[in-house]
Amino acid sequence: MSKLIDPHMINLNEEDGTSLFSKDVSLRGDFIQNEQQTTYKQVAGRYVGTHLDADEYADFLYELAHSSPSILVLHDKLDKSISNDRLKEVQTILKINQEERGLSVNRLFAFLEGKKLIVKSENPAIHRRVREKFIETLTCFKEQHAEGFMDGHFQRVLIDLIKWQWNHVKPWMVDKAFPEHAPRIMWYGDANKSEQYFLHYLILLGFDVLTFHPEGKDHLKEVDKNQHLTTVYTFPSTSSLVPFPTDKPVRKGTVAFRASQEIEQVLHSEESMLYKPWQFRSYFPTSVTLKTTYDEIFLLMRERAFIRPNFQVSKPYVHVPVLFSKVLGISKNRKEYWSKVHELMQTEDELALTIDSVPFAKKIEGNNHFHYQGALGSDGTLSPDRMIESNWWRYKELPIGLQKGLAAAISRYCAHSKLLRLDHEDAYQHQMYLFNQSLKLPNNVLRMLQKFDYTQHVPRLIIYHGNEREAFTREDAALLLLLNEFGVDIVLFNPTGQLDIEAFVEEKYFDMHWLEDISFNEEFKEPSLIQKWLKRIF
Repeated sequence: MSKLIDPHMINLNEEDGTSLFSKDVSLRGDFIQNEQQTTYKQVAGRYVGTHLDADEYADFLYELAHSSPSILVLHDKLDKSISNDRLKEVQTILKINQEERGLSVNRLFAFLEGKKLIVKSENPAIHRRVREKFIETLTCFKEQHAEGFMDGHFQRVLIDLIKWQWNHVKPWMVDKAFPEHAPRIMWYGDANKSEQYFLHYLILLGFDVLTFHPEGKDHLKEVDKNQHLTTVYTFPSTSSLVPFPTDKPVRKGTVAFRASQEIEQVLHSEESMLYKPWQFRSYFPTSVTLKTTYDEIFLLMRERAFIRPNFQVSKPYVHVPVLFSKVLGISKNRKEYWSKVHELMQTEDELALTIDSVPFAKKIEGNNHFHYQGALGSDGTLSPDRMIESNWWRYKELPIGLQKGLAAAISRYCAHSKLLRLDHEDAYQHQMYLFNQSLKLPNNVLRMLQKFDYTQHVPRLIIYHGNEREAFTREDAALLLLLNEFGVDIVLFNPTGQLDIEAFVEEKYFDMHWLEDISFNEEFKEPSLIQKWLKRIF
């Protein structure tokens, strides 16, 4: 007679999941084991975010991981080996899947079963459960992807599911008494698509699985979007992803310290508008380019980022409203014109950079194909984490939050280019050009970005192109577009009214403002010493 395996999933928001996770299944209450069935409380769910105190969170993870010898921290222990024979059999089935433009779930599973790629068990209940839940996992993948089994990720996911079923499910479930002697799985940090579906499969089988991500990411959202299978428990704060604690943290927060953290959480939330200095230094800045009038340039540039329209903080992004404008021609009142230019050139936080001639950006030579390919993530775009971990990354001396923000901006800048493509340039060559140009930013630009507290004064770049004999280059345009993507205000003054940036960037990406006069010999004027002195005082 086949014994029924009947796990009852707990709700992390109603029961103490970590306390039950530490206990053997027979000690959790409501445990029934007889000839007909095995019923037990299954502990599976997703913990997102962290405690207010990072050390307290690290201590929590360490204590949980060591609370039972049956607990396994799996994220860095997956066995990725697979025999050549087994791999060839899977590839044969994947080829059939391609030829038939996507098999049905049942036909695909029949091929897998026919090639003996599914683990067998002498226990009828285990034997049946392994198959039923594998079919459910395949069904889940097909339902979550518009192209079903023709999706570009499917080949990798299927191969990984097969290898991990043999390398992990077999020793944990088939070769041992289940669920009594099964490991309890902790997963910490990021999970790629294969790992997400394997964790989902383990949960369906009846394993205890808890996932943790301090940045607040929920990597099981794709496979269980509506929390039908597992629940999400949200901690009150978030923090950067750091390695899993291998040693017990030695520092403990006092009661007063924890109380102050709780108060700060309320006073300085993302929506509070009462922001601490550098509160969002670990976030990614991303620009929202505003459409403005000429007069608004001088009004909005005085405002801090969080005062500007369309400012928003949404973990992990700070959406910074910025200006990207070109001023063509010159005012008949030259004194007023230069007064306005000088006003933009000076800020109280030294966040303005003035360029009084073009070209100003250098072309970066070299073939960085392998650097680019090595930094691509599973979605085909540049991965910020891979970029900053690479030995070619030239910004390692910058604060880590700024490095990640800059890498994320470069990724978006390459993936969604606003630079016009050359006639002879294909899409990949175009991305490689942008990637090359991003690898060596000028030092004065980097110093300006280091002073940028994303909620406060916005850095600005003022360019004066008054000499018609000086040529604005494609490299100049590429640098401006990257800075615009990061969250920098840009105003280009061209008293000649001639084309420059328009040769490389579509006009829809920046504002154009015409003044009433044209001048072909207007030399750049520096602010007077008195103007600079008055600016410092007021």
